[in-house]
Order: sequence, then C-alpha cells, then structure tokens
Amino acid sequence: MALSQNFFRDEGLVNRLIVAAKIKPGDTVLDIGAGYGIISAILEAAGAKVLAVEIDPLLVKHLKWRFANNINVKIYNLDFNKFSLPKYPYKVFTNLPFSRTSEFVTKLLFAKSSPEEAHLVVQKEAAQKFSGTPRETQFSVLLKPFFYFEIIYNFKKSDFIPQPSVETVLLKITKRPTPLISQPEKMSYEDFVRYAFNTWKKDLKVGLKKVISYRAWHRLAKDNKFSLHAKPTDLTFDQWLKIYKFISLKKLF
Repeated sequence: MALSQNFFRDEGLVNRLIVAAKIKPGDTVLDIGAGYGIISAILEAAGAKVLAVEIDPLLVKHLKWRFANNINVKIYNLDFNKFSLPKYPYKVFTNLPFSRTSEFVTKLLFAKSSPEEAHLVVQKEAAQKFSGTPRETQFSVLLKPFFYFEIIYNFKKSDFIPQPSVETVLLKITKRPTPLISQPEKMSYEDFVRYAFNTWKKDLKVGLKKVISYRAWHRLAKDNKFSLHAKPTDLTFDQWLKIYKFISLKKLF
C-alpha cells in the first residue's frame, strides 16, 4: 500500500542539507519511505551505505532500476514497522510520510538500537511535539534524557511535489553521549512520566498526591520555581528531571 507523501522538488536543496548534516563516507544511513530515491542517491554520493525502505512496489521497482548494481544502496520492500533496525551504529536522513510520522519516530527512538543521529523532514507541529517546543509534551519529557532535539531548517511549501498544506521543517535528533537517566532507571523514569501525564486532574499536585505529599510538593515548587498548581505542560524538562530525581532518591516510585 502506498503512503501519501510529499517529494522533494529540488535535488540541490537536498544535497545542501545532507552536506550540512556532515554525513561521512562509510556511515550507514537509513532512508524511510525512499520514494524515487533522491535522498538515497545523494547519501550514496556522499559515501554512505544506504538502507532504503519503501513499501510501494512501483517505487521499489524504480529504486531497483535506479540503483542497479550499486552495492552501497540496499533496498527493502516492506512496511518500516517490519524493518529490523541495525544492531550497529547508524544515522537516519529521511522525508517521512506525514500520516505515520509519530509511529515511525516512536519506533526509532524507543528502540534498543536507536540511531546516533537523525535528520527528519516532518510537519512543524510534529517537530514541536517531539522537541517540546514551546511547551514540553509527554513525548519530549520521555526522550530528552537520551536525545537532543533541534529544528534546524524551515522549508517552503514550494520545495515539495505535491505542495503540503502544512508547515514543514527539518528536525535534528542527536543521541546524548551520556544519558541523563541511567539504563537501570529508564523503566522507572518512563513509568513516572506516563503516570504523571495521564493521571493529573486539576493539577500535578493533585495527580501526584499518592507519591508526593503536599508538603514535599510545596518544597519542590519553591526550590525549582514552578507553580504549586502546575499542569504537566507548564514544567520545563529540567523541572521534570528534578522531580523525578527527588522521588527516585526517596524511593517513592
């Protein structure tokens, strides 16, 4: 089944973005929804070993023709959810199908073998959700201990065929060299964040009353400069991290 997708009009623009991404010869780079192969071709020209994933059999036929006898581009005709991520270091540079952006980004970033770096062409709204801009989201709070997020380029609608009806950006995601949450703590941290985002009622003070006393919440709010009546999206990532460290030390969660 083909996915609705907006393809790049200008190969020169793609080339400039890939040059800026500093893809090095020998890098393994994943291109999800490879389409007509514009990104894959420029990645290969930069010396990368490309893993091109495409579900549409007609586009796969074109890709196989375009990269016939090219040992540096490997083509996979399957849904990305059925694709096995590399167990060795790799990067991602891709123009994602907008309708499945959240699904595919979740697969990439929550995987044990997540990418060292990813450049994703996505809707601006999705990029803001992932990066916690201008307010943190459950997704951003879950992943910021492990990744940096930055919107680094704003596209024009005319950069694509067909033109998208929404604003589109390039989101850069970089794995932190040293995570802010250790691997043994990861499950506890994720459970806490999901609990806090999904059980708050009037505010977090009420939602977290089973794990943080009102007295302790007052102290946390004062020390970390947030409102007693803060909702999940009112807190910065640093404030979320400090709340988790508090309950972790107290073994409250």
